[in-house]
Amino acid sequence: MCDSMYDGGVVENVGMALLLTTVAGLSTGIGSVIAYFIKKPKMVYLSFSLGLSAGVMVYVSFMELLPSAIEGIGEVAGVTAFFVGIMLIGVIDLVIPEAENPHEFKEMSDGVQDRALMRTGVLTALAIGIHNFPEGLATFGMALNDVKLGAIIAVAVAIHNIPEGISVSVPIFYATKDKNKAAIYSFLSGVAEPVGALVGFLVLLPFLSEGLLASLLAFVGGIMVYISVDELLPLAHKYGHGHAVILGIVLGMGVMAVSLLML
Repeated sequence: MCDSMYDGGVVENVGMALLLTTVAGLSTGIGSVIAYFIKKPKMVYLSFSLGLSAGVMVYVSFMELLPSAIEGIGEVAGVTAFFVGIMLIGVIDLVIPEAENPHEFKEMSDGVQDRALMRTGVLTALAIGIHNFPEGLATFGMALNDVKLGAIIAVAVAIHNIPEGISVSVPIFYATKDKNKAAIYSFLSGVAEPVGALVGFLVLLPFLSEGLLASLLAFVGGIMVYISVDELLPLAHKYGHGHAVILGIVLGMGVMAVSLLML
């Protein structure tokens, strides 16, 4: 079974899966660019975008990834893989102190010292980079199995990476007045996604099989549900536009539903 998978379309998707994951991860750079030109982002747009991203991820996890995994490896194994994904990202979340894992834009007052601002930006970049590692594996795993679905997930991940890029670049830019330095830190936090995809692929390649791919679907679904519930939705509501969040969630689910019907 393993050898047959090497000759199939799954391995042929590796290049495209890595490309999609890289684009999604480096979208943090878009956030740094926005920070240069917009003094204060329109929070309603950020709330809507985060809700849209969460809607896409939650819908595809429960309506496509988990059912496909259960069909391939059975209900017990599928559900187990799903919760293993949740536990992995949960452990990563726990080892990062909450104060250093904000995932949100904060407007800095004039009285805050440059050194404190720089520290905030660096810690935020580190926290986001750690979180982006399993996100990269999730995006890559989805694209490896289905390029069309992988592209949709990559777009959803890219949307929520934009405000993460803002949260990294703004304090560093305020501290150093150096746009290039702010962009570099934002870039490095996003690089963790394709790195996570590449490391995951190299580890899994010798064991690649239909059963493993089915398990990976449920595992990816667990990661995306956790990210949506623990990060995207709370952050979206913190911007104070609840109706925009709900509209984004519903629209994201609707777009995902139509996309799946067309596949």
